[in-house]
Amino acid sequence: MDTTNQALHEAFLDYVARWPDEAAAIGFVRWLDEQPQPFHRETRSGHFTGSAWLVSADGKRVLLMLHRKLGRWLQPGGHADGDADLAAVALREAEEESGLRDLEVLPRIFDLDRHLIPARGDEPAHWHYDVRYVVVAKGDEAFTVNEESLALAWRPVADIAADPSSDESLRRMAAKWMTVGSPANT
Repeated sequence: MDTTNQALHEAFLDYVARWPDEAAAIGFVRWLDEQPQPFHRETRSGHFTGSAWLVSADGKRVLLMLHRKLGRWLQPGGHADGDADLAAVALREAEEESGLRDLEVLPRIFDLDRHLIPARGDEPAHWHYDVRYVVVAKGDEAFTVNEESLALAWRPVADIAADPSSDESLRRMAAKWMTVGSPANT
């Protein structure tokens, strides 16, 4: 195992230790260890992606996007495209999908979510092993909508946690965020 994969392997184990109730997280370790190209979308059965829990500087709001292809409010994120530094992927995706520039990615994994992406065109259904990091907006919060979303909106974290119509993984992250309380605690 190369150095980057070893660091990610250890980060997954750290995550499992911090969130022991999320037993499915150990599957991320297996995927990393067993797949020859886990960071490439050419691995048609599934691949790693990186996402950003993009919070305001005060930690009370999170920026969500109305995903153009999926038609759901989600956090910014995307394919690793061969990049094993998933924190960098999360930061890049947050910048690209929001237009925000003064962002800081926190180094520890904040959330893990494996979800099925439906077949579309010549692309078969496949799994995204989504590794999520806290990204903090340090400066101007004026965002720009890009071609990947229909809209962007800052939403109070407490509202997401309490909204049964919110995506299940968004509610989980909101609940986690309300537990840790600030970027310094993640």
